[in-house]
Amino acid sequence: MGKQLSRRVFLRSTSLAALAAAVPLRARASESRQPNVVLIYADDLGYGDVSCYGATRVSTPNIDRLAAEGIRFTNAHSASATCTPSRYALLTGEYAWRRKGTGVLPGDARLIIEPGRTTLPSLLQRAGYKTSAIGKWHLGLGAGDLDWNTDIKPGPLDIGFDHCFLIPATGDRVPCVFVEDRRVAGLDPSDPIQVSYGKPIGDEPTGRDHPELLKMHPSHGHDMTIVNGISRIGYMAGGKSARWVDEDIADTITAKATAFIEEHKAEPFFLYFATHDVHVPRVPHPRFAGKSGMGPRGDVILQLDACVGEVLKTLDKLGLADDTMVIFTSDNGPVVDDGYKDQAVELLGEHKPAGPLRGGKYSAFDAGTRIPFLVRQPGRIEPGTSNALLCQIDLLASMATLTDQKLAEADAPDSFDVSSALLGRSQTGRDHLVEHAGTLSLIQGNWKYIEPSKGAKLNKPTNTELGNDPEPQLYNLTEDLGEKNNVAAQHPEKVKEMAPLLQKLRDQGRSRP
Repeated sequence: MGKQLSRRVFLRSTSLAALAAAVPLRARASESRQPNVVLIYADDLGYGDVSCYGATRVSTPNIDRLAAEGIRFTNAHSASATCTPSRYALLTGEYAWRRKGTGVLPGDARLIIEPGRTTLPSLLQRAGYKTSAIGKWHLGLGAGDLDWNTDIKPGPLDIGFDHCFLIPATGDRVPCVFVEDRRVAGLDPSDPIQVSYGKPIGDEPTGRDHPELLKMHPSHGHDMTIVNGISRIGYMAGGKSARWVDEDIADTITAKATAFIEEHKAEPFFLYFATHDVHVPRVPHPRFAGKSGMGPRGDVILQLDACVGEVLKTLDKLGLADDTMVIFTSDNGPVVDDGYKDQAVELLGEHKPAGPLRGGKYSAFDAGTRIPFLVRQPGRIEPGTSNALLCQIDLLASMATLTDQKLAEADAPDSFDVSSALLGRSQTGRDHLVEHAGTLSLIQGNWKYIEPSKGAKLNKPTNTELGNDPEPQLYNLTEDLGEKNNVAAQHPEKVKEMAPLLQKLRDQGRSRP
């Protein structure tokens, strides 16, 4: 009798185990708690800038760990080849080229995401998550004519985040201060901040007039107000106690990120951790300075990897690794000289920031938007490599599925549910993707079509091929990943098929199924 009972218990337990393995992630997680989501969003990091994607001159062991323990996607894209539109699309699920005013923003721009619309953080907030945005923002703040010395609103807290600690725009744009929730952090009221992108204000020295004060000199632009020995885009005065020290930015925002994880370890959380690295000005902490042999750009890649390591270490320490989906990616492709004389070009050597791809940041060629994309959740996502076509814009619809939520018709108009690909259950992602770099391109299957355009072919300051051409371009990405051979003339039927489809996607105002 005892042996029969033991056998029934064994069979019941193994059946339950088999059933659990077949139950979707969201259902299994809901038995205890929803899976946490940590999105680490690097800046200007190229497809070939990390060792798990082929880099040999720099080693990125922590990013490589995510690849080894999760899925490394080889056909994942940002929604644009520049930062503001990529970030807008990721958070809203809408192609930024559909909306005016979503180009690269000045540091005093108004918030470009309307409060009240469904966003990635507001979706997760509705599912019971605590949400935080830490690091680079660059989506505008306030409603126009912002006074940096009072409450700053609307902002992240009005579009789904419970907490934020921000670089308001970029490291090379004023104001060079952090914003926590609705206030400039560390601001002395007796030294109010003034910001201008139109004309000089106050008596702060500029890089244009006082190059002798600089510890890093601009190569093009970036010659206005000097902060921490580096001249920036735009003018600012005041706020001296609140100004950041560039060498400490990575440590500061990483500490905020890990503190948020610690604080909310007992409840589901969403952390949007947008790093400053590897954007200009590249000013690594002394721990990393000179360590890569590739100058400051290589050094801040090492610094970025260390920041990823701190996040992973915190999850491990708290026993949260298995309960947390970590996504690592970049807002657009790489750029080498982006405005400062930091020896990035001279010390590049054999390193190829774009790997096998053509172009880079600002470009319609694939290096503009094909970026590293890694997803890890131990015990639930089997490690491997995937060539599924997906885009950061798809995170909103995918997270709706993973948290058992329905999107309204007007929500996330261009976001596809690629949750099966994210979890490694399918090698199929979306069936087409519109790439954006000023010029629009369409990827469908192994084909890429770039629409005709009259723009410049080269961004001279950065020496980046932009992909503009008055004639249509067509590439077979399976045979020609580097987009070297335009086969539009050999396949006119494919051009006639893809050009109208791109126009239809542009005209209809949405693409989500």
